[in-house]
Amino acid sequence: MPGRWTTAAVCLLALVALACEAGGEAAPRPSGTAQPGSPRVVAALGDSITTGFGSCLLLTSCQRNSWSTGDGLRVDSHYRRLLDRNPGLRGKAYNHARPGARADALAGQAEAAVRDRADYVTVLVGANDACRATIDAMTPVDQFRADIDRGLRVLREGRPKARVLVVSIPNLYRLWEVGHDEPRAVRAWRHGVCPALLADATSTAPADRSRRAAFRKQISAYNGQLKAACRAYGSRCRYDGGAAHRVRFDLSMVNPLDYFHPNTSGQSRLAEVTWRPSGYAD
Repeated sequence: MPGRWTTAAVCLLALVALACEAGGEAAPRPSGTAQPGSPRVVAALGDSITTGFGSCLLLTSCQRNSWSTGDGLRVDSHYRRLLDRNPGLRGKAYNHARPGARADALAGQAEAAVRDRADYVTVLVGANDACRATIDAMTPVDQFRADIDRGLRVLREGRPKARVLVVSIPNLYRLWEVGHDEPRAVRAWRHGVCPALLADATSTAPADRSRRAAFRKQISAYNGQLKAACRAYGSRCRYDGGAAHRVRFDLSMVNPLDYFHPNTSGQSRLAEVTWRPSGYAD
């Protein structure tokens, strides 16, 4: 946390987070017979977005609020929606996403999903491949695709009948659009939040404008490769069609500490827009 924050403020945030813990117990779901085609084990792969990072008012993972596997009351995650279809799924949702993970970590996470015997796997990765110190440090598009293909290959070979949902990278450029005039957001971003995009957030210098445009283009290229990789995977893979990227979020959907990671409202929106592409909505 920023050094200027007082100990009292930190303690207050911790108390609020504990209250979130107390109110985040899994909601009771009905018991009964599983609907045909319902998954028996769910696994989530990706980065800090999928871990619910920052959604419990501390800058740490809060998996109960994950759009994918969360079991808390505040987010109607894919897991909670699937639990309505198959009560036997209870307790069989595994979150292998890790803060800071890039596409090259996907294969290792996929191996864990194979060990879980997952038959529904969500994949949301790529933001950290772009959120580097400089534009030149971003993962090259061809390397990004190779990393995605390697991870998906692990799933296809290890769990050939599993259904896979590949989610587009959210529109991080929009975060700059809606936040660069907000002093609190700009101050938070100065602590190293996605510098390739958010460094010098208020600058209108040509070099900074060019840097942001290059970042935006890279995210678009990554999403194109995610779509193509899912298509190459075969009929068991679904791409979200850009649904996550099209979300026109505002600052009310990100946490007030780093002004970057989705809060419970943002996680709920991600769960909502990616649910129909998953193929389980009907």
